[in-house]
Parts: sequence; structure tokens; C-alpha cells
Amino acid sequence: MSIGGDAVRIRLSNEFGREPLVVGAVHLAKHLSAGTVDANTNTNVTFGGEDSVTVAAGLTAVSDPVVFGLPAGSDLAISAYVPHRIGSVTQHGSANRDNYAAPGNQSTAASLSGVRSFYNYSFLAGVDVQNREAEGVVVALGASITDGYDSTWNENRGWPDLLARRLAGAGRTIGVLNAGVSGNSLLQDGVGRSALNRLQRDVLVQPGVKWVIVADLGINDLGGADASTGGRLITGLRQLIRRSNGAGVKVLCTTLPPYAGAEGWTSVGEAGRKVFNDFIRTQGNGCDGVADFDAVTRDPADPTRWDRRYDQGDHLHPNNAGMEALVTAVGLELFA
Repeated sequence: MSIGGDAVRIRLSNEFGREPLVVGAVHLAKHLSAGTVDANTNTNVTFGGEDSVTVAAGLTAVSDPVVFGLPAGSDLAISAYVPHRIGSVTQHGSANRDNYAAPGNQSTAASLSGVRSFYNYSFLAGVDVQNREAEGVVVALGASITDGYDSTWNENRGWPDLLARRLAGAGRTIGVLNAGVSGNSLLQDGVGRSALNRLQRDVLVQPGVKWVIVADLGINDLGGADASTGGRLITGLRQLIRRSNGAGVKVLCTTLPPYAGAEGWTSVGEAGRKVFNDFIRTQGNGCDGVADFDAVTRDPADPTRWDRRYDQGDHLHPNNAGMEALVTAVGLELFA
């Protein structure tokens, strides 16, 4: 959790389900390690005062607030008992953390038995923390780099996680929400709805939102680029800025980091990246602030490629050092 607080509520989603989702019990607890929790912190979660909830296909359920002392940066375990097999699961496909499944109702167990691990966040759409000192929320809206792809598993080493720590270290109480979806695009539906089509759900209606950082989305649009892609990305970004500013949310734009050598790179896509990055660096871009991801990660000898110190190896995604380089580009003065 990016900030601490004294109460928690959760959101369970059946947005992409084809049948009702029945959840028989939900509990919160302090996470200790692989599938184990501090049983002394186990807390029951209710929905409209009831222990169970049925979420209709296409909808999301928000729990009642639960009194729960939560330190900033701590791991929260959420255990849900699903009594009936279902055919479709709403999930975030790449959690970059182990999640666990076990037979029967073990929602209050200190340690799961018969457990297997998997890497999706199933049903869990978000966690809201109550903190009366909070200054607001920033949403990191992006694709796989924002999602934390290939940063060290289970260690919260993605750049949004690092941003949360930087803010906390500077004495700021600003929640950081990660709305990265691996494979996602700014303009085109495909792996998830496009950023433009999910902006309302993932950014504008989030409780306390004041800022959004628009990050690496355009790289996936460039994968199938034609000569107009750079211009279309600019048009899409301008639309996102208008909608966000109209809802009272400031937009922090980032340049697109290099990706030459990656699967899907073309000279046409590279030209589109240059058009987009040149726009981000100009006055009158409409952004409320800019973080130059490209400048802090590119190879000085070949600016179309990642600096090898930061390249995870596929020439598209950063390693842990690359994630740290990215977050240095986000000036905290942007959160005035």
C-alpha cells in the first residue's frame, strides 16, 4: 500500500464476467510471506453489512469501510472465498507478485494448505485507504513498463512503487495507483481497453485523484505503426488531457523510452516515437508537467536504444536499475 491509514475498503470486479460472481467471505490481514498472514490482524470485510456478496456480470462491488491500521508501504493480504466454480474471471493479467489459491474456505487461515501460486489479481479491482492527512492520489497510466514487467518478482520494484517511496521519503502523503496494463495501447483496444477507453474507470473516478502520469502506452501503438502514428498519438494525448483537465485532474506527460532492437521495432515506428517525443518537449503541449523517460534511459552512443545498464535484455523493458532511472525523471515539484 502506497500510503498508510486507519480504514480500508476494497473493490471486487466482475466487469468482464458473463455470469454472477458469488463471494462467500472476504478477510484482510497483514501479509507475512508466501501464502501466510498474521492471524492476529485478520479482519472481516462486509458488503452492505453482509459477509457475502454477489456481483452481477459487468458490475463492481465496493465493500464497507473496515477499521484497519495500515502502515505506509506495507503488504496487505486479501483473502476471498469463492464457493462456486465460474466460467469467466475478471483479472489483471500480470500482478508481478505471487497470488495463491487453495481449496475450500481458508479465508481466515494463517497459512494456506494445498496451495498453488498464480500471477493474476483475480476479481480485486482496487483498495482504498482512508488517511485524513492525504494530499491526493496520482495514477500511473501505462503499459508493461508501468505494470512493473520483469522488475524483481514480489519486491515492488516498478517505477510507480519507487515513486511512492520517494514521495513518502519527502514527507508527502500522496497515494500512488498503478494502472499499468502490460500490452496496452493509448489508441487501440487489444490487450485490455485502450487508455483512452479506460481513462474514466481507471483514472477519473478514482477516489482522491489529482494527477495522472501518462507513461509508456504509445510504444505498443508504434509496434504496428504507419507514417501517421506519431501524429495520432499526439491527437490522442490531447484528448486525454482535455478530458482529465475537465475533471480537475492534472496530466504529467512522459516521453517514450527507446525500444530499438525489440521485437516489433521498425524505422517507421522510431520516426513516430521521435515525432511524439519532440511534441512532449515543446511549449504548448498542453501537459501540466513533463517527465523525460527517454532522456534518462537512452544510450548516449545510440539514442534509439536503451542504455545497456538499464536494459532488462529484450531492449524494451527496464531492469531494476532502469526502473530507478525512470523515477528520477519524475520531479516531485510536479505535485505542487
